[in-house]
Amino acid sequence: LICAMCGKKVHYRTHRGERSYSCDHCGKDYTRSDKPKQHIKTHTVEKPFECEQCGTEFKRAVGLKRHMRIHTGRKPFECDQCGNTFISAAQFKVHCRTHTGERPYSCDLFNKEFKQSGLLKRHRRIYTEEKPFECDQCGKEFRWSSALKKHRRIHTGEKPFECDQCGKKFRLSSVLMIHRRIHTGEKPFECDQCGKTFTQSATLKKHMRIHTGEKPFECDQCGGKFTGSDALKEHMKIHTGEKPFECDQYLSVTLRALPHVTCRDNDLIFIKGPALLVKLKQKIGKKDSSEHFPPCILRIPTTMNLNITR
Repeated sequence: LICAMCGKKVHYRTHRGERSYSCDHCGKDYTRSDKPKQHIKTHTVEKPFECEQCGTEFKRAVGLKRHMRIHTGRKPFECDQCGNTFISAAQFKVHCRTHTGERPYSCDLFNKEFKQSGLLKRHRRIYTEEKPFECDQCGKEFRWSSALKKHRRIHTGEKPFECDQCGKKFRLSSVLMIHRRIHTGEKPFECDQCGKTFTQSATLKKHMRIHTGEKPFECDQCGGKFTGSDALKEHMKIHTGEKPFECDQYLSVTLRALPHVTCRDNDLIFIKGPALLVKLKQKIGKKDSSEHFPPCILRIPTTMNLNITR
């Protein structure tokens, strides 16, 4: 079979994400028949050479010897161009390409070149949709091991990045960096229309829609359009009838807005109506008397309205 996308044989399954071959030991799936044979060695191959420092095992003594340099700090390979030193010859060889400009690994589809075979492999996952790294907790798959490592923190609750100002912890270093701007006051993202500044690029992007009029979030019930996903989410409660926030206070005529109350005859009904205040004063004749009002049993759709009510 010939791949219609790039003309190569055998590997067409990588474009479609199809995995027809699996490991009998752990069930891991692969696109090629030879891959499970290579993978099975991870279950069966003996590794008699163990590191006394961390317990990592190796098939050969040379592998253990190379590994021990991590613990000893020994870096015998030195670059004569810049003086950088490296643990292994393979690392040194890759580094030398930064000076020579050599990029021996190329993508056939995009004509993009890479210094390392691993970088080419990572790049190919973008268009093959291959996701070889799977979370053993929820089954979610990822293209890169680093993404899986970050995801696992959701399950473990690990937050390794701590703010040195307030002690708050975060799962991601990028989120910590944004958080620090609260303390520093830094707002590096500026609107070129009005000069307003923001701590995050995403907030600036959302703000720009005020100027452009763009409303990319559309309600599939009524066609209403919104600048942000949060606004659409709040709007959807009109259709679903969801009102998750409950007011447990007594109603009071001294509240200026009373956004969720209106008066009809002698009864109170719960709808939004800012003109209620005068009407209630006329009926009761007192500015502040909870005895004329039953406890508010209203459930309203947003925390904003609940805060105004109280």
